[in-house]
Amino acid sequence: MSGRLSTLAAAMVIARRDFTAILFSRSFFFFLLGPLFPILVGGLAGGIGKDVQSSAARPELGVAMAPADTRAMLAAYRQLQPELGRALPVLVTVGDLQPGQQFDPAAAVQDKRLNLAAVLTGTPGQPVLTGPAERIEQWRGPVALLAAEAQRGAATSYPEVGLKPLALATTADEARSRMLTAQLGQTVLFLLTMLLAGMVLSNLVEEKGNKIIEVLAAAIPMDAVFLGKLFAMLAVSLVGITVWAGAGGAIWFAAGNSLGQFPAPAVGWPLFFVLGTAYFAMGYLLLGSLFLAIGSMAATVREVQTLSMPVTMLQLLNFFFASWAMARPGSLAELAAIAVPFSSPFTMLARAAQDDALLPHALALAWQVVCVAIFVRVGANVFRRWVMKSGPARGGSERKGLLARLRSRPAVR
Repeated sequence: MSGRLSTLAAAMVIARRDFTAILFSRSFFFFLLGPLFPILVGGLAGGIGKDVQSSAARPELGVAMAPADTRAMLAAYRQLQPELGRALPVLVTVGDLQPGQQFDPAAAVQDKRLNLAAVLTGTPGQPVLTGPAERIEQWRGPVALLAAEAQRGAATSYPEVGLKPLALATTADEARSRMLTAQLGQTVLFLLTMLLAGMVLSNLVEEKGNKIIEVLAAAIPMDAVFLGKLFAMLAVSLVGITVWAGAGGAIWFAAGNSLGQFPAPAVGWPLFFVLGTAYFAMGYLLLGSLFLAIGSMAATVREVQTLSMPVTMLQLLNFFFASWAMARPGSLAELAAIAVPFSSPFTMLARAAQDDALLPHALALAWQVVCVAIFVRVGANVFRRWVMKSGPARGGSERKGLLARLRSRPAVR
């Protein structure tokens, strides 16, 4: 046995060393005060969610009438929609009712396969709206206008719209509420990742300046050095998040607030927090591995800032891409956002708020682990070749030249 540590064991040694050194340093206290400024900036930038909400699927009004009446209502909608735009509800056909056919509008509103906020039954002359009281009251005027347009030539005035309020929440309201939870989760995840990932850069540049990194690279594999530093910075970040969440949560709950004030995610709050922690870890490791590769090529803090700025801007674009894909669940845009490793944690956390399926999360986390391993290996190779100037020989002539020089040296007696 060679006695050399494995890559994982060596990485844990580096992680323990860095974690202990940072945690018990005097600067760690000021690090804990750092989030006060990003929280202020995040509050001022809270309006970013308005664009996502405007692109999300609009609640729909299902039409369940006789075939001729349904066609007349849809024709009226197509006639008026270009002029009135979003003032009209989106009309969709729930079913063509035959004479004597029974239909339950309340069950249609609660059908999770649909995005219905209310259901329109009856006839264009006597329309009936079934749905939440606030929603059907809001749609009473537009429906009367559509019904009058559907009876062109037959109606002399706007028909009276009957209202049947439901006490239950609709699937459209539930989807819209979960969208808010998804937005909040994405924003918090992005702010924490960008706030904390920069520590990896400063740590590596400092150790490059005092030559510690070269000593470590001579003792253990460079992959283990990079992986250990990532684990250490992740552990420090989790300690900071725990302190911030504990202090903020205590104040928030002491003020009489509760999680019930926010729309519950599809997977439930406990599992949502577990997945949020997992996706923060993967997002941190992905971005941190990229920052390590950048830091290995930089000699000064100014070079680090110059090289890291494009990466920061690209990560901001990844966040916007994930936010845009969140409003299009099941589309190619969402699948692409899941496949791109740097936007995948944001997209999957939003998916946890909107969909209760767990298998996609297992597959996404496995894919992100593979990407972290690839980025760490690439970063270590870049450091070896461009900083340590080590690697395989470039050609056979160099090897021959080295052997010739060794043979030409006089023997030591």
